[in-house]
Amino acid sequence: MTEYVDAMRDIAVLALEDIKGKEIQVLDTTTLTDLFDCMIVATGESNRQVRALANNVAVELKAKGYEILSTEGEETGDWVLVDAGSLIVHVMLPAVRDYYDLEQLWGGQKPTFNPMGKAWSAV
Repeated sequence: MTEYVDAMRDIAVLALEDIKGKEIQVLDTTTLTDLFDCMIVATGESNRQVRALANNVAVELKAKGYEILSTEGEETGDWVLVDAGSLIVHVMLPAVRDYYDLEQLWGGQKPTFNPMGKAWSAV
């Protein structure tokens, strides 16, 4: 990744940590796609927190002079996407993150989601 993308990534991760985002995972996608260089996936514990996490990422990136191309999913707050061009940020509720398993699709390691003490497994 370039210094530009590294700086965006660091700002986004700090913004997520600031609002207590959980299981923040950064994936380098430079060898996987030309659409973006980095993907961040994080979990929020409620719809309100998911929206707040995504909003904080967008606000912090804008404040540092980066352009936000779009955000999607604020209406429901189950899964909010922030598209900053070279950086994509997905913030999801635990069940949504578990279902879509973006880490597996993009080559990362899946964090443990264990709401009832059972081991995770795909259906």
